Amino acid sequence: MSTDEETSNKATLERLHAALNSHDAERITATIDEVVAPDALIRTPAPVGVTGARALEEVFRRLHLAFPDLHVGVEDTIAEGDKVVSRNTVTGTHRGEYMGLPPTGKPITYNEIFIFRFVDGRVAETWGVVDTLGLMRQLGALPG
Repeated sequence: MSTDEETSNKATLERLHAALNSHDAERITATIDEVVAPDALIRTPAPVGVTGARALEEVFRRLHLAFPDLHVGVEDTIAEGDKVVSRNTVTGTHRGEYMGLPPTGKPITYNEIFIFRFVDGRVAETWGVVDTLGLMRQLGALPG
């Protein structure tokens, strides 16, 4: 894969993060439709009842309901071949139900790392490691 494609894939991921951070549902849907393949393989467990691009959209719909000020801060982005890796710090305030937990008003900060595989300029597959344990501890659902 050429350096131009790696640069383009990184820019595409930046556009996706910008849309997700906008909290604008129409922009998020339009950007996902443009940059994520409809049948993308989302390899991070997410009990959302849908697959592909719609799974990504549903995950963020639920996150934005629970954490209306959610922000994905990109700390590092590394591109090689057809993959882009993003190391992120996620912040927000728990203002809506999340995984059965009523709102606590607590601020949260957790880390995640995602690998995105691109085909023809679109996300075709993802793998992610999210510090859900740390998040649940911050919300008081688990002992810290």
